[in-house]
Amino acid sequence: MWANRYFVFWLVILLTTALALLAAGQYISWGWMLIPLIFSGIGIRDLIQRKHAVLRNYPLIGHFRFIFESIRPEIRQYFFEGEMDGRPFSRKKRSIVYQRAKADVDSRPFGTELDMQQGGHEWIGHSLSPTQIASHDFRVTVGEGRDQPYSMSVFNVSAMSFGSLSANAIRALNHGAKKGNFAHDTGEGSVSAYHREFGGDLVWQIASGYFGCRNADGSFDEEKFAVQAQSPQIKMIEVKLSQGAKPGHGGVLPAAKITPEIAATRGIPMGVACISPATHSSFSTPIGLLQFIEKLRQRSGGKPVGIKMCVGHPWEFFGIAKAMVKTGIVPDFITVDGSEGGTGAAPLEFVDHVGMPLQEGLLMVHNTMVGIGLRDKVKIGASGKIITAFDLARTLALGADWCNSARGFMFALGCIQSQSCHTDRCPTGVATQNPTRARALVVPDKAERVYRFHQSTLHALQELVQAAGLPHTSALRPHHIVRRINDHEVQLMSNLLKYLQPNDLLDGNYRYQVYEKFWPIARAESFHPEF
Repeated sequence: MWANRYFVFWLVILLTTALALLAAGQYISWGWMLIPLIFSGIGIRDLIQRKHAVLRNYPLIGHFRFIFESIRPEIRQYFFEGEMDGRPFSRKKRSIVYQRAKADVDSRPFGTELDMQQGGHEWIGHSLSPTQIASHDFRVTVGEGRDQPYSMSVFNVSAMSFGSLSANAIRALNHGAKKGNFAHDTGEGSVSAYHREFGGDLVWQIASGYFGCRNADGSFDEEKFAVQAQSPQIKMIEVKLSQGAKPGHGGVLPAAKITPEIAATRGIPMGVACISPATHSSFSTPIGLLQFIEKLRQRSGGKPVGIKMCVGHPWEFFGIAKAMVKTGIVPDFITVDGSEGGTGAAPLEFVDHVGMPLQEGLLMVHNTMVGIGLRDKVKIGASGKIITAFDLARTLALGADWCNSARGFMFALGCIQSQSCHTDRCPTGVATQNPTRARALVVPDKAERVYRFHQSTLHALQELVQAAGLPHTSALRPHHIVRRINDHEVQLMSNLLKYLQPNDLLDGNYRYQVYEKFWPIARAESFHPEF
């Protein structure tokens, strides 16, 4: 594969050398050297430049991508519009990330390209009395009242593991997070040396494989956890129950793909496939889950501990809520992962048809915490195709306290969505363990882009919040967001979505069918309902 990427470059070099020998022997004139020499120089420059990962991996031929990119506004209408509509991510949002990461001006002349009469179009209401907010560094305190609470940015890097991403990608993300003072979720692959190199804030995700804190048989090792959790760089602990890309599905990292670095990071042996079970072995009931959370909180020295999940059966989450009421053990946060999210490979049916989308999952988690009177004690994070400042504003208005983004920060790293992550042949060095491909990603340059994307997006969020006449993102509510239903009807999101009042579930005021039907049968003692 290395030869394929460099074939044209080496062909030009050989041609230049051959022509030079012929010219030296006076078989041809030196004028024949001009064009091959120019192309040789371009190829050498591509290899040593540090700005474009595609050119470092594909000298000479990589320029075709930038040629097509430069004319895409003209050719998109004729060739790409329909094709891109069905793909997992819109070209428009990807362009926004690239512009902000590169510090390009992202203002647009001649108005919007959106069809504002189309059903589903949304906007935020503006005020005739806009506010002036001193800073775009919006933050929320997680674990208030704990020994080590964390002041968290409202926009952070979502979970992506070392192993899924290259070492250079992890280094660039964490360096950018350090510079911008936002959090970097480790993903289930544990904390690698590359996460630690620049000292950016980490959310350590612990999944069913207990990577980084496991015994030889794959069970949880409390002592190993305690040692690693004491690191001041680790700000929060996240117990992953499921993920949006493939909820309810385990994972396998084939033995052939396990490098010595991955083995050391995860605490697994070389030469054996790495299994991520679909369920945890440390608990099997809602009460057991909360007891596990309390154990992690104590052994970490009082750091915030929470759960991450893509919501599935309502009665299972209601059982967790009932367990909170029964035991008095409350997670510090819940990260809701929408089924539309996920940057990793997953079976097609799981990608399209398993798990609740973010809006429905977020609404259920928020409503349930309100209904049991614990919303002020449990912070809620959200992830699932959140990229733009409006995505942030909308999600915060619907009930989240902060948002995470995976693909947005991948695009900031230079990902071009080639969808070759599973092949280990990522053209930009983002999602590969091939060292020659990964070297194309230059850490200082991409860390700066990660930082700029974060800062520019929050600055845009600041402008939206100011335009709405609000003092902070925490003041966003569903009635600030408007949705077009059809050609002649619009509705406030507060009228379209159903919200509970404080303590409704405790008082038996179920209000809506999902609670009326499933709350009574949910059990704190089991994930299985009491039919």
